[in-house]
Amino acid sequence: MYGMLLESVQHFVQLEYGEEVWKEVLRLSDCPYTVFNTHQIYPDCVIPSLALACAEITSDSYDSFMNFFGRCFIRYMGRFGYDVSIQATGRFFTDFLQNVDNLHSQFRFTYPKMESPSMYLTEVNENGCNLVYSSVRQGFKHYLMGQLQQVAMEYFHLDVTTTVLETRLSNANNRSLYVITLRLDFDNSQYIMEALRRNSNMQTTRLTPVPCEMLLRLFPFGILINSSMKVVGVGDKLAQVSDNSENILGDDVTSHFRIRRPKAISFTWKNLYYLRSVLFSLEFLCGAGLASQVESPNHDNRGNERAAEFNYAIKLHELRRDSNQGMKNILLKGQMKYINDINIIIFLCSPILNDLDELPERGLFLNDLNLHGLSREMVLAGWQHNSKLELTFDKAEQRSIKLEQSYKLLDTWKRRSDDLLYSMIPKTVADRLRGGNSSLTTCESFDSVTIMFCDLVGINSTTVEDAMDLVSSMNEVFSCIDELMDKYHVYKVETVGQIYMAASGAPERTKTHAEDMADLSLDMIHNIKSLRMPSGGHVEVRIGIHSGSTVAGVVGIKVPRYCFFGDTVNTASRMQSTSLAGHVHISSVTRDLLPQDRYVVTSRGFVQVKGKGDMETFWLFPSTH
Repeated sequence: MYGMLLESVQHFVQLEYGEEVWKEVLRLSDCPYTVFNTHQIYPDCVIPSLALACAEITSDSYDSFMNFFGRCFIRYMGRFGYDVSIQATGRFFTDFLQNVDNLHSQFRFTYPKMESPSMYLTEVNENGCNLVYSSVRQGFKHYLMGQLQQVAMEYFHLDVTTTVLETRLSNANNRSLYVITLRLDFDNSQYIMEALRRNSNMQTTRLTPVPCEMLLRLFPFGILINSSMKVVGVGDKLAQVSDNSENILGDDVTSHFRIRRPKAISFTWKNLYYLRSVLFSLEFLCGAGLASQVESPNHDNRGNERAAEFNYAIKLHELRRDSNQGMKNILLKGQMKYINDINIIIFLCSPILNDLDELPERGLFLNDLNLHGLSREMVLAGWQHNSKLELTFDKAEQRSIKLEQSYKLLDTWKRRSDDLLYSMIPKTVADRLRGGNSSLTTCESFDSVTIMFCDLVGINSTTVEDAMDLVSSMNEVFSCIDELMDKYHVYKVETVGQIYMAASGAPERTKTHAEDMADLSLDMIHNIKSLRMPSGGHVEVRIGIHSGSTVAGVVGIKVPRYCFFGDTVNTASRMQSTSLAGHVHISSVTRDLLPQDRYVVTSRGFVQVKGKGDMETFWLFPSTH
């Protein structure tokens, strides 16, 4: 689906529920996009996932939010001037419903990759009508209801009640279609009165019947189809360009014609009858009759002779618009009309040709085209402007490709910038800064956190080579520690030289901050022992941990960092500086926060700590259980 649908959702969720709710919706739905672009294609699953997230946050139902999203789209599209197209469809809401497919055909010039649904009406009366909706998308039933209700209310001042009568799965052109029949209840009395008035006028001006042959001369590309979907008549010019017009009469219409528009329907009498107000595009398979002769086991000699003239075997997969010269199919565009007297549908149409070059490719000449249909003028104008249009389309396509590449590159760089930002500042704090809050608002006091300092032991540098080994060794060790941070929900504060600092319990408050830091420290010692340094030696670490209150906030402008301040930080640093290689040195405060059954804690005795005097400290070991 195009980004315009998602833009409407974002705009009205932010407008009616607030920016914070929208951010939470994106998070819960795992939506990888924070900005939607009008002409970019997005997966169909995005809107349902957003509706599920909204329902979870607000405790409202999923169906109600899908209905709300459908209403949002109708309200939003007026910003682009599409409200004029809706108002121009007809005087009544029923006129709009009958012309939705034509609107989609019009929008396809702006949105060429649009997968539009198809709709037709049945059982139209003064109390409403039944609407049959066909689409390749599943799960947009309530979205459709919201759209219909909003159009009726906003443009026709009607209240519409929708009821689902039937839901079924169909198939058309080797694609699965989800078909929904809805009952729309509304005041349709004015439309019925106008229809009765028109019919009464037609009855008073009834003319003398004329033969169907005359009708097919007036419309030389017309097609007569009976209720069994058999071709019972074709226009003069269509028969003339056909390889064997006699074989067309009496055959299934699907053997010689293929629906191009509307897409989301199957080629049935019911669809042709109910979609009479919709513009159809049929592709006439010029070689279908001859192909059936060649491939049939009972074909006569005349079929063999005709096939030999082409000097190749005609196959069904070659019967496309872009197939061989002289065999290109003809695209016919027009309207289905029902003739009640003989229970026949006639397709009143004209061939669609871009320029003069296409005429010989389809076996046509200018005098074959209808004068009253302006076909000749369109072909001549197309021939004159075709080169300009081709150049314009090529440029537009190139720009579209570049734009899509730019969007993808933008998403990639945005993810990279987010990763870089979240490595410097915690995500919750960074999001607050993005919301426009000043860095001073990020300053908070925490009653109880655990701070850890880790120092590399046994490496130093006196030469340039030693310095390179030192950098490589530090990279190995610190990378190993970085991988453990998310596992234990610990935040990496910073590294200064050979010192690594981490905090637990801030900015995300947790009651198990001491346990998380203890588990991390013991795992660090275990993993670092198994590391092999680039220089071939081993590295050990000494760790110090202390718990207590602290203050944290963002400091700096050019390279902002989330920093911790207070006596707790100083004491944790002293625990590290007085520790031993391969040991975890903790204070009595941290020991009291740890469960006794999970760890082995032994007293080290009293240690002289700068600024604190004598403190009883402890060694931390993993439990032997």
